[in-house]
Amino acid sequence: MRTLPTIRTLLRLPCLIAALLLVAACAHAADSALLDALSSPILFKGDEKVGYRDPLLLWQDGTFHMFFTVGERETNAVYLCLAKSTSRDLRTWTPVRKLTRRDLKLNFVSPGSVVRHGGEWLICAATYPQPNGELYGNATARLFLMRSPDLERWSEPELIRVKGPDMPVEKMGRMIDAYLMPDKDDPGKWWCFFKQNGVSMSWSRDLRTWTFAGSAKAGENVCVLVHDGRYLMFHSPHNGIGVKTSTDLRSWSDAGPLITLGQKDWPWAQGRITAGYVADLRSVPGIGRYVMAFHGTGPEPEPVKFLTHGCIGIAWSDDLKTWRWPEGK
Repeated sequence: MRTLPTIRTLLRLPCLIAALLLVAACAHAADSALLDALSSPILFKGDEKVGYRDPLLLWQDGTFHMFFTVGERETNAVYLCLAKSTSRDLRTWTPVRKLTRRDLKLNFVSPGSVVRHGGEWLICAATYPQPNGELYGNATARLFLMRSPDLERWSEPELIRVKGPDMPVEKMGRMIDAYLMPDKDDPGKWWCFFKQNGVSMSWSRDLRTWTFAGSAKAGENVCVLVHDGRYLMFHSPHNGIGVKTSTDLRSWSDAGPLITLGQKDWPWAQGRITAGYVADLRSVPGIGRYVMAFHGTGPEPEPVKFLTHGCIGIAWSDDLKTWRWPEGK
């Protein structure tokens, strides 16, 4: 026999509900404490001598690892290198450490993703050769993989033969902006996305032998997540971050409006917002959100805004649709 609630219990319900709402609000605030403490959307600020681009944000064992491209201007050239910095709170970062050597014939750039495979960490990147003062990386740009036991010590870059083992290197074509991820439906199968003819895709089961799988219409700096049983692609057209969705990695459709965040109020990003990398940090203490790292460049003319002045910014979201960022400009 069910016992009916007493009048006293009924009268106490509004208080109980209010208390539960208060507890939920406090938990929500605690989840985002590190984000709420940020006073500016800029994490790394560039100037006329240095620029920060193409961020990749990884959280591992209590530490945030930010990988990115750093460009340093000298008298007659800007040298590009793969670099990283770490932080415990997203506010204080260790000094930038370069992971690749300075060489205009290579110019390693665009860390796409860091993945765990075979007991080691792998990071994918690209070369952006400018040996003769080219504004953009020339036709010899290719994709590379580096290996690490601890996210600090990295091997020499090795070529990713995304067109297959029999394709001569010189015939692979210009390619940049690699991104690695596992297949959501086929364990052991890996995908590599890269910029060539829109976004191109190859797959592998050992991350060494690759099979080319075609191309789709999209911008650069692709980042792909699995969300609600579908693939969600963040990509960069001429300005802003576009979003596409797919069930099979072949047929893609636009999903939502172009993301430009606070660009209209940010002088440091009014030239372009691009290279959005989205990390699922919902389970990370002090975060509890999806976090997007991106870079912005001001309205300075080319090549200034392209090679230097770049700033790495941050924004976050609960649902990958509505984005927030620190109020400081």
